Amino acid sequence: MTSVRFRDYLKIHAVIPISGRRSDSSSNMKKAKNLKKRIRRLEARMQKGAKKLARLKRKLEAAETVSAAKSTNKATAPAAKPAAVKEPRVAKKVKRKLNLTPERRAQLAAAMRGRWAAKRAAAATNTQKISSGPDPSSGDAFQPR
Repeated sequence: MTSVRFRDYLKIHAVIPISGRRSDSSSNMKKAKNLKKRIRRLEARMQKGAKKLARLKRKLEAAETVSAAKSTNKATAPAAKPAAVKEPRVAKKVKRKLNLTPERRAQLAAAMRGRWAAKRAAAATNTQKISSGPDPSSGDAFQPR
């Protein structure tokens, strides 16, 4: 129902008699006043809606022109390489925080330092063996026939 037809309807049926009550002119005026206020608010809301609709349509047109311009630019641009398919990333495991006492932390640190020192020593002996070459006295060396 359009606002004009609605207003005409309200003018015709401005006062609805309720059984058991007397129709006073003051109550009729209050009802008419409230109805007029409602009509005014409804018309304002409808106008606001129309403005919003117009604004959205303008935005849509602007977006379409931008996308059309981009498509023409892409058509004139040289063909780009297809993007490499990215594998889905696996979430990293959450590192647990250890609840260590300071004494236990120091103990673990000392143990790790010992491991690292042993690892460095083993690496150093391996590099010395490799740099000196194979030992001719051992049976591992290549012997021509």
